This record gives sequence, C-alpha cells and structure tokens, in this order.
Amino acid sequence: MTKLNLKPLGSRLIIKSVVENDVTKSGIILPETTDKERPIRGEVLAVGPGKFLENGQREKIDLKVGDKILFEKYGSDEYKVDDQEFLVVDYDKVVAVVK
Repeated sequence: MTKLNLKPLGSRLIIKSVVENDVTKSGIILPETTDKERPIRGEVLAVGPGKFLENGQREKIDLKVGDKILFEKYGSDEYKVDDQEFLVVDYDKVVAVVK
C-alpha cells in the first residue's frame, strides 16, 4: 500500500478492513459475502488526535497504527480515495484490540 495521505480528525480512526473466510465445525468454508452478525476486524492505518473534552483537554486514544481491532458492524463509513478503499471508525465504536 502506498503512503496514506489522510489524517483523521477528532476521535476517528482510518482502518483497512480485514476479511477472513470462516470455517464451520464440519469444515465448510463460508465466503466473505456471507452476511454475518458480528463485529468486523480491521487494521489501524491512522489515528486522530482525539476530540476536545469539556475541560479543554483532548480525549486519549489508546490505539496506534498497526493495531488489529474489532469494531461494531455498523460503526464505520466507507470511503474511496485514490482508488483505495478505507473505513472511518469513531473511537467509541471500537470493541477490542486483537492480540
């Protein structure tokens, strides 16, 4: 991937979706087009500075570029910039960091 020319604002994250095929217990591979009611995975490409809080401080974002995350299924917006597709996710829609 080329250099990312996007800088998220506030408490937003720019991520690249990570789609994996799932395998059932019986060995059947479910393609990525199968509708699944679960959080979605992604890799963080850019982190915003955090939104301003009422006390004038910035919100601390405990994520960094390269982190693998789970986020709410409908918690992202899709964008296409320079023929590359990205997701923009609010920090409060992140469910977990995948270790």
